Amino acid sequence: MIRIRKTGRVTAVVLAAGAVTALAGAPAQAATTGSAGWTADLSTVDTDDVNVAAAGGALTLADAAWHRTARVFAGSEGSLTTAEHTLGAPANRVSAELSADTPKGTSIDVDVRGRTGANDWTEWTPAGSTLKSAVGSVQVRISLHSTTDGVRPTVKNVALSADNAPQVNALDATTALTYKVYGTREGLIGGTTANGHVITSRDHFVALPSGKGLSGKGSGTYTVRVCRTDGSKCEYAPVWDVGPWNEQDDYWNPAATRTKFKDLPQGQPEAYAAYYNGYNGGKSGLGYKVANPAGIDLADGVFWDGLGMSDNGNVNVTYLWTGTGPTGVVSTAGDPMNVRASASTTAAIKGLAANYAKVNIECYTLGDTVTGKFGTSNIWDRIGPGHYVSDTYLQTGSDEPVAPLC
Repeated sequence: MIRIRKTGRVTAVVLAAGAVTALAGAPAQAATTGSAGWTADLSTVDTDDVNVAAAGGALTLADAAWHRTARVFAGSEGSLTTAEHTLGAPANRVSAELSADTPKGTSIDVDVRGRTGANDWTEWTPAGSTLKSAVGSVQVRISLHSTTDGVRPTVKNVALSADNAPQVNALDATTALTYKVYGTREGLIGGTTANGHVITSRDHFVALPSGKGLSGKGSGTYTVRVCRTDGSKCEYAPVWDVGPWNEQDDYWNPAATRTKFKDLPQGQPEAYAAYYNGYNGGKSGLGYKVANPAGIDLADGVFWDGLGMSDNGNVNVTYLWTGTGPTGVVSTAGDPMNVRASASTTAAIKGLAANYAKVNIECYTLGDTVTGKFGTSNIWDRIGPGHYVSDTYLQTGSDEPVAPLC
C-alpha cells in the first residue's frame, strides 16, 4: 500500500516506487515499455465499495465515525474498488499520482491488482510496486482512513500509469503455500467485516492480517484451506476481513514482497513473534499488546462446523491463490457444501467448502451422479488431498473437466 500521511492539502504526489526511492536517496529502478495513462473513476460507488461517497467528482468517507467491528478505535475507514481497466500493453507495475485533502490523522492507500487468467488475479499490491507478472488489465483499490471521529480525507483525483520494471516478486511456486499458525474465533455476529459483509450466525469466512488477500463482498478471489493439524477436518473459506492484530502483515510472502516485518521468517506472523519472543516490544504493528499469537481469525461456522474446534489453537492454512492451475468457485444456495473423502455422496465428510470459496482443482474422477447448481453429472473434482466435491457445484467456466483425470 502507498500510504499518504501528511497534514493539510496533498496535490500531485507521485507514488511510483522509483520516485519514493529517489526521495530516500537510493537509485530508482529503470522502467520500460510505458503505457498510456488513465484516471480512476471516483464517481461510481457500488456494492464492491465500503463506506465511501462520491460528490462533485471527489471521493470521501460516507460516515466519518464508521469502522468495521473487529477494529475498535475512533475515526473511520472506507474503500472504493474501480472497474477493471484494460491496459494498452502488458505491464507489471501501475503507479499513481494522487490529488487529495488529508487533514491531520487521515491517510489514503492506493493498491493495485492485475488479472492473470479468466478467474485469477494477483494479490493486491501497493501502487508503484511490481506485480507478480505482467498483466493485461488491472483494478485499483483506494482506501481512506481517519483516526478522529468526524474528520474525513478527500480524494480529488487519481492519475494512473502502467509500465514494466525489473521483476522482484518471488511467488512463482506452482503449489500453494501452507503454514501452521494459531487460529482464533472471530465471532462478532451482526458486525461488519473489512469488505462490507455483515456477519451472520455460524458464518463461513476468515480474516488475515493484511489487505493483500482481501476478497470483495460476495467473492472468494482470495480463499484459504484451513485444517486441523491432524488433517481430520478442513474448510475452504473466503478471506473477508483483515486481522487479527495487524493490517499489513502478509506473513505468507517472502521478505522480498512482504509489506512489513521483513526480518521475520516467511510464514511466521508478527503476532507470533511478539507474543513468544517479545518482537516489537511485544506489540502489534498497530501498537497493541499482543495477547495471543494468532495469524488467522475464523468465523464461527468455520471454527465450530467446518473444523469442529472448541478452543483456539494451531491450524494448517493453505493460501490457495499462491498456487497455480485450474480453479472453480463454489456456488450453492448459501450453505457450505460437504467435502467428501471420495467421489461418493456416502463417503466420509472431510470438512466443508463455503459458498464463494475459490478452490484449486487438482484433477477429476467419475463417481456418483449428482444434480447441483450447474446441472447433473458424475464428474467429481479433487480440490485437496483426499478432498472431493461434485463438479455440479463448482463454477469453472466449462461443462467439461478443467483438470486432468486423477
